[in-house]
Amino acid sequence: MASTIQIDRLLETVVRRGASDLHLAVGKAPTIRLHGGLRELQTKVLEGEDTMSLMKSITPERIQQEYEETGSGDFAFAYGEAARFRVAIFKQKGVCSMVLRQIPNKILTFEQVGLPKMAEQICRRPRGLFLVTGPTGSGKSTTLAAMINYINEQYDRHIITMEDPVEFYHKHKKSIVVQREVGVDVPDFYEAIRRALRQDPDVILVGEMRDTKTIGAAVTAAETGHLVFGTLHTNGAASTISRIIDAFPTDQQEQIRVQLANNLIAVLSQTLCPRIDQEGRLAAYEFMYVTPGIMNLIRENKVFRIDSEIQTGKRFGMQLLDDNLWGHFTAGRISAEEAIDKSRNPGYMVDRMQKAGYAVEAKDDALAAIAADAASGGTAAATGPGAPPGGAPIGTPGAKPAGPAGAQSEAERQAQIAANRARMQAQNQKK
Repeated sequence: MASTIQIDRLLETVVRRGASDLHLAVGKAPTIRLHGGLRELQTKVLEGEDTMSLMKSITPERIQQEYEETGSGDFAFAYGEAARFRVAIFKQKGVCSMVLRQIPNKILTFEQVGLPKMAEQICRRPRGLFLVTGPTGSGKSTTLAAMINYINEQYDRHIITMEDPVEFYHKHKKSIVVQREVGVDVPDFYEAIRRALRQDPDVILVGEMRDTKTIGAAVTAAETGHLVFGTLHTNGAASTISRIIDAFPTDQQEQIRVQLANNLIAVLSQTLCPRIDQEGRLAAYEFMYVTPGIMNLIRENKVFRIDSEIQTGKRFGMQLLDDNLWGHFTAGRISAEEAIDKSRNPGYMVDRMQKAGYAVEAKDDALAAIAADAASGGTAAATGPGAPPGGAPIGTPGAKPAGPAGAQSEAERQAQIAANRARMQAQNQKK
């Protein structure tokens, strides 16, 4: 019996509703991810022959062969002029499953992404390493596409990207943009970087810095006079630097530490948060710009002090993730739960909210203990990760909420947030 579900209708629904992902799994109706939450579509429950038929309708022959041999495969394809999709196919319990991520054809601007002003200046730099980090699905590809598009529109550069697979397509504008797909145009990222150095590049984009060889090649490319963009699945600037250094054998760590100190320009670590004031999601970010002080901390292996440097580097546009989340929360853009969940230090975020007069509670014993310790000025609060310079707890008594919070009473703000949340829930129920 042939499948009665057509992939075109599913993709049209994803594009029309602005969903980020489409999940196809046996035993479940097709499901989309909308504004961070899963929404089941009103259609039949999928059977094994449905997912196999849907997979074969869009998957190239070489990827189907890879799927049969290894049990999984990845590729991207264009859905007309509406969007592109990055596809992961894989076997589970002996049947086929798929996840399709939508890649909008329209590339966002710096303002739409919410990038710091310093990002524009970084795009003008002739050499160095810029890292965009965060968990899967945090918008790293969207951020990098915005930066590559900005360079393409403003400067005459030869840009080489290496991706797995190619997501955003860039047309030649002022720059020449060459996009190489790993597994199709080149065997792996390391080989792509090695070959790129002989292709007269000005800008190199490394889609994923997966292993020591790729990381080393990217740092070397920056050192030899190229502007290199790369991604890592790390949270926070300090942990990104530690992750890179720790990836190398002990006898090579001193060398990579010096190379990183001399060539790293900035680290942008981001995450996506559902909004409560309107539909959609926003990016919360941590931004570190490498100043001479941070350069010395990296070289001297004092990465643990970087957070303090970020807190005092506001004139360079630097800020910690938790401070950015706090600003979004007090402005009524995200919920308290979201700010706590996405915080690098949830216990301190709870304490900060409580000291500012917000009625929040930690949802597990560990967070409650950290918040209580921070409130009492305990040892752990004074020395734990994310504590401010001098050992003071993050949420100092009498601190005023940032942004519009100062113009509203606490009761008004809580009422506004509750109303926003109720409106979003009502909209989701209608959908």
